[in-house]
Amino acid sequence: MKNYYRLMLGKGSKYAQECFDGNFVGVDFRIDEDLKDKFPDEWRDFNKAYIPVYLESFPNKSKIAAGLACGALWTAGKGVNTGDIVLCPDGNGHYHIAEVTGDYLYQPETALPHRRPVQWLSQTIDRDDMSEDLKASTGGPGTLRSVSGHYKEIEMLIGGEKIAKIFSTDKTIENPSEFALEIHLEEFLIANWSATELSKDYDIYEEEGEMVGQQYETDTGPLDILAVSKDERTLLVIELKKGRASDAVVGQIQRYMGYVKDVLAEDYQNVKGIIIAHEDDLRIRRALSVTTNIEFYRYQVSFKLVKA
Repeated sequence: MKNYYRLMLGKGSKYAQECFDGNFVGVDFRIDEDLKDKFPDEWRDFNKAYIPVYLESFPNKSKIAAGLACGALWTAGKGVNTGDIVLCPDGNGHYHIAEVTGDYLYQPETALPHRRPVQWLSQTIDRDDMSEDLKASTGGPGTLRSVSGHYKEIEMLIGGEKIAKIFSTDKTIENPSEFALEIHLEEFLIANWSATELSKDYDIYEEEGEMVGQQYETDTGPLDILAVSKDERTLLVIELKKGRASDAVVGQIQRYMGYVKDVLAEDYQNVKGIIIAHEDDLRIRRALSVTTNIEFYRYQVSFKLVKA
């Protein structure tokens, strides 16, 4: 099955034109060695081996930043397959599209030394033509992120069809209208974090002023929001229900929390979770009644008309 990725070609798409001209995509992360025979089948194993290497180059970085970087490097070098599609922004509102045509190559002393050869397609995708869901996925933080869940929309856009609205193809979606609302809720929470109750104790995770806590990639998919307590002793996983079945969202947040605990948390940090939904949900409450580290929040939406 073909997979789809959004890949940043340097900060602010700095090296995009060089990649377009040279028929390649690449990443850096200052791991200066040829990794051709060093990618294990599982990216957890790669992270275990190379997070210490990354932290030697960036001693002031956290395990969270290191995990994100090493995971992206493994995906770029090993996880992306020949025939997969990458979408690369050019910094001007357009996404250039390439098909991966070969295996990993190492080009030392270049801006993006860990490379994959590609064939750039003649089509580009304008960001304005994307659904809000795809905009959120392709515009999220990080160097490399999977957008395979939007493959139908991407293929339609590549074919020149403009799309007014496409909902996620996630088969766990029970309520499409709730899902659509909560796509915007995530952006609202991020933009208005300081006005929420959670901001009293937590900050959305950042590295050097760059937000990396939204749609943080894990080995079971991207979690919605990763936050850290003011005293940095607690990592908080926040998951929006997004119209999914109650059992699905509870199981998902537990998997995310397990990843954060096993891979990202320092020895002095514990992990908590919050599920946010629009309506009260007895099934979620029942499931959480036997846990001690996951809380349930409801959100309310209100507006008023003011005569002009």
